[in-house]
Amino acid sequence: MITYAHLTEAQRELLRTAENVANQLIPVAAAGTPGRVNRPLVAALAEHGLLGRMFTADGVSAMDLCLLREGLARYCTEAETALALQGLGSAAIVRFGRPDVVAAWIPKVAAGTAIAAFALTEPDAGSDVAAMTLAAERDGDDYRLTGEKIYISNAPDADIYTVFARTGPRAITAFAVPGDAPGLTGESLTLLAPHPIGRLRFDDVTVPANQVLGEPDRGMSVAMRTLDLFRPSVGAFAVGMGQAALDLAVAHAAQREAFGRPLKQFQGVSHQLAEVAMRLQAARLLVHSAATAYDSGAGPTTQAAAMAKLFGTETAQFAVDVAIQVHGAAALVDDHPLAHLYREVRAPRIYEGASEIQREIIARELFRAAAEH
Repeated sequence: MITYAHLTEAQRELLRTAENVANQLIPVAAAGTPGRVNRPLVAALAEHGLLGRMFTADGVSAMDLCLLREGLARYCTEAETALALQGLGSAAIVRFGRPDVVAAWIPKVAAGTAIAAFALTEPDAGSDVAAMTLAAERDGDDYRLTGEKIYISNAPDADIYTVFARTGPRAITAFAVPGDAPGLTGESLTLLAPHPIGRLRFDDVTVPANQVLGEPDRGMSVAMRTLDLFRPSVGAFAVGMGQAALDLAVAHAAQREAFGRPLKQFQGVSHQLAEVAMRLQAARLLVHSAATAYDSGAGPTTQAAAMAKLFGTETAQFAVDVAIQVHGAAALVDDHPLAHLYREVRAPRIYEGASEIQREIIARELFRAAAEH
């Protein structure tokens, strides 16, 4: 029994709605081409009203984002990812874009007719953003972008990209770049878990100054504000997958017999499942705490977001691994739900800041707080 007593009835209803929609979207997700953007799935998320929750007048709350991602991930990871990427790819445009840029793109993204993407990572600059080399040079009133991005979700099929480029030795600027901009090309990549992701190449791509997001040379604050919102929800995505794995393992242990009795009667099995349930609830509460802190504006939430992402994703990996062990060889068959979860659960421990980076963030904030006292 999952405890959601700390949520309001409206929040619990949003979670139930996401779970119900996820079940309905399983066939739409299955009909997509593995590793490419599933536009009918994105459109379906809009038709069911979930995508609209990402683009309210005040913007999506961190808690709503977490509930949507957890509910969708429990039953349809493809739907979860499609929704999350629309939000991540456009969040900086919503918050920092000029009115004309917002008007040109956000209604289409919210309606599911335009695909958004967040382009930060580079071949030699993953978590080390300071090593970014994509250059944005002034050309009159415009900028010209030259360089590469890699492991960009929804690339190369997105219609609009939030792109971060270097505009000085210690300066980064954020831009809204249309996918059909002359000089912008790309290719898809094949990952362990099929996912729309690719490489982008910028060959003197002209970007007008009005497409700068936020202030010139202040792009890192744009990136960090976006990541502070989305990192707890990565933990929520992971919790949803972990809960799905636990559900499967509990059902299997209750009906599968070995040596004349159900698996649930073996302490070695039941205690492992109890451990998974406890860790998942702890992860869920960390996620919700970080989201609440972000929504309340109670001060910097970087450490709370890092804790939520770190613990949520590491716990989900543990949950899926235990569930597979309980199932035995049956879970290793390629079309088994746990085989799917095993592939899906690995990446969140890397993207939007690897687990090691989250620990670094947490430690840095610990010592910063100590120094202030």
